[in-house]
Amino acid sequence: MRSNRKMADALETGLGQALTRLTVSTRPRHVHDVTAQVDGWLREIGAGEGLITVFLRHTSASLTIQENADPDVLADLLDALDRIAPAHAGYRHGSEGPDDMPAHIKTMVTGASLAVPVIDGRMDLGTWQGLYLIEHRASGRPRTLTLHYLGT
Repeated sequence: MRSNRKMADALETGLGQALTRLTVSTRPRHVHDVTAQVDGWLREIGAGEGLITVFLRHTSASLTIQENADPDVLADLLDALDRIAPAHAGYRHGSEGPDDMPAHIKTMVTGASLAVPVIDGRMDLGTWQGLYLIEHRASGRPRTLTLHYLGT
């Protein structure tokens, strides 16, 4: 991971900002833990107290904060999303394959961006929480996250 911009000079308010893009090579229909990569970038830029926004630049994958202790939770969530948006439900949009439209629906339900408070240079996640990129498509592909930190 490489920062496009290091922490900007502090503004009169004492705040600065930093931006970067992170590419994640996904596996098909899989939940990818990106917590350590995002926290690593926060350490790299010398983050203190603030807010990180994580934005996924795709419409057929999504982001979520979920339990990080029991992998059955993540498998059950993928199964639940498949019940919400099954692959062969007679969608009009099918030019990119039968898994594309269900992926768009799953992204609409779960979201493409998250905002997480940062305390002492780390995301202020709960004990059993992790930040995840969910690949909804039946084939893996590179996905790009834009990270924006605003803080001290």
